[in-house]
Amino acid sequence: MRKTLALLAVLALAACGAQSEYASDAEVAQARFVADGPSTVTLFTVLSTRNGSGAHSGLLINGNERVMFDPAGSWHHPALPERNDVHYGMTDRMINFYIDYHARQTYDVVEQTVVVTREQAEMVAARARAYGAVPKAQCSRSVSYILSGVPGFTSIQNTWSPKKLSADFAALPGATSRLITDDDADDNHGVLLVQATAAPTVENSQ
Repeated sequence: MRKTLALLAVLALAACGAQSEYASDAEVAQARFVADGPSTVTLFTVLSTRNGSGAHSGLLINGNERVMFDPAGSWHHPALPERNDVHYGMTDRMINFYIDYHARQTYDVVEQTVVVTREQAEMVAARARAYGAVPKAQCSRSVSYILSGVPGFTSIQNTWSPKKLSADFAALPGATSRLITDDDADDNHGVLLVQATAAPTVENSQ
């Protein structure tokens, strides 16, 4: 499985590396995936295991369809159409690929989720689509800007820091969290869930 995942993902983790793609309407429509359950917004924060510093922020939005906003990210999957950092067709399997790509010996992933209304989810998704391709190193800046303009997320401050964004997200009412680790070397990928708690302790930093 690891070899398959390695072939399907770009192996080099370039935290917040710049990239721009624009899939056709037909590709986006064909990939559309609607998930069961309530509407949710999930923040992924990649943290260095060496010093705890924030490396990347990504946003999974589950509304009328489930999409991943991975601003300036290096992750991609050949089966998923992308438009300016918004990836379409985010099935459960694709979410696992996304997590597995980032979690490794040198990086942990914090996954934080809030249940929202369908209207809130669609507002977040619309703002992500309208943001455009995100320049290098501006992942958290773009995500915090997108969220802060939506009712229910106005407490989130605009920031360049993945850790500060994660701390603000953890303070949202009803936010849940899990820490995902992987003790494999950087060229191997596997998912190991080690903690499912109400909210992680994340220090504020700029």
